[in-house]
Amino acid sequence: MKLLRIVALAALGLGVAGCSSVDTVTRNQPVSEPLAAPADIERSYTVTNVVAMVPSNLKASERNGYYPMADIVWRGDPIGNRHMQLAQLFETAAARHAETLQGDIPVVAEVVLNRFHGVTERTRFSVGGVYNVVFTLTVRHAETGAIIEGPRQVVANLPAPGGEAALALEHAGQTEKVRMTDFLTTVLARELGAGPAEVAPVPVPGDDDLIVSQAMLQTGVFR
Repeated sequence: MKLLRIVALAALGLGVAGCSSVDTVTRNQPVSEPLAAPADIERSYTVTNVVAMVPSNLKASERNGYYPMADIVWRGDPIGNRHMQLAQLFETAAARHAETLQGDIPVVAEVVLNRFHGVTERTRFSVGGVYNVVFTLTVRHAETGAIIEGPRQVVANLPAPGGEAALALEHAGQTEKVRMTDFLTTVLARELGAGPAEVAPVPVPGDDDLIVSQAMLQTGVFR
């Protein structure tokens, strides 16, 4: 089986948004009517490749406010190219399914990130919040390129404990990067058909509050 790999479409120089810049949002419109994926799809996939695209027009913010108005807010890595860092998160999560997703149909999963809004330092070490991840998923037959599923939008929210709870997680080794990688692993497994027993649960407080909803994407196919 081929190793999973990922592609980040991030323009050079867009890794860090300066604190003096004006925050604008391009792709964080809320999903008003989440819909489940088509019920007639029988998933038995072997995922031969996962292509993750982080569009360069997504606005990243380094502002340390409670809720920066931006498409990308991420503090789990040192300041740098946030687009590439998030693509690498999906790469790591997807690679964990190289052995578990072994079915009858070889597929390529295309992920286009629409929004990745984590929590800032100020929020994380005070009131806490929610990691909000929105991406478009298209599943294609690996040999013919025909679309099997999608494109559809996946909305996934993970609670972000604040204050002493956040510090306790850090001390236990549950950093933001560890938590989010485990979370994306679970989300991708559910969206591509793996059962809950095939992946480790997200080992953090608030796992019962995990929200994974789906909606049909209304735009065209991303290539």
